[in-house]
Amino acid sequence: MSTVHEVRLLAGRSLRHIPRIPEKVFGALAMPLVFVLLFAYVFGSAIDVPGGGDYHEYLVSGIFAQSMIGTLPGISVGVASDIRSGLMDRLRALPIKRFSVVAGRTIAELVELIAGVVVVALCGLLVGWAPHGSVLDTLGAFGLLLVLAFAVTWAGVWVGLMVRDPDGADGIAMSVIFPLMFLSGIFVPVAGLPDGLRQIAEWNPVTALAQATRELFGSPTGPVPDVWPLQHPVLASLAWAAVLLAIFVPLSVRRYRSLGY
Repeated sequence: MSTVHEVRLLAGRSLRHIPRIPEKVFGALAMPLVFVLLFAYVFGSAIDVPGGGDYHEYLVSGIFAQSMIGTLPGISVGVASDIRSGLMDRLRALPIKRFSVVAGRTIAELVELIAGVVVVALCGLLVGWAPHGSVLDTLGAFGLLLVLAFAVTWAGVWVGLMVRDPDGADGIAMSVIFPLMFLSGIFVPVAGLPDGLRQIAEWNPVTALAQATRELFGSPTGPVPDVWPLQHPVLASLAWAAVLLAIFVPLSVRRYRSLGY
């Protein structure tokens, strides 16, 4: 059996399992919806985009980026749950490649993410967001989001394999994504942050992704700091994705093998 066929079968197995856990689907799709509505209608009236522009459009492009890193807890918990339930032991008995097991998981997670992107886009249209760039730019924005999300899923696989306990995986993943999410340019321009925090936010990969999507969608960007990741956000986002994949793909496969699977 080819590796591609193995990955497809295992990804399909994970996707067929989703309807059995409707609360997971609800949580994954509802979270970005809550952030859009909360910031658009509760905090949005008190936030202006420096240089002009509609805050709802500024926000929704950032929520797209936030949704991509939000995949980290889900896949971490999923992998840890597979270990605890004995699924990994059953897969070990099959004549399949170890890489196919973890790759199948990440592909299934990516399909779930596409559903999340659709939900954010529909919610964004309701609050006033719309892409103003060309069709090519719009497709490029969605493609860039999925590329970085795919890289983040590999980090999630590694966390799940390292912890092996679903509660521990969730705790670690959330402790990583919350600083990345709030110390970034998702909700407000980073130029207003104090020294120290501003520099961290400027080099935060989530800020680069949010900036890239705003530029490609034609949304307001606010003042753009004179730092390389934000002057070249598309390249910076692709570079971050390459770094994550270069680190976490081999680490995940090595960890999977070290567990005896």
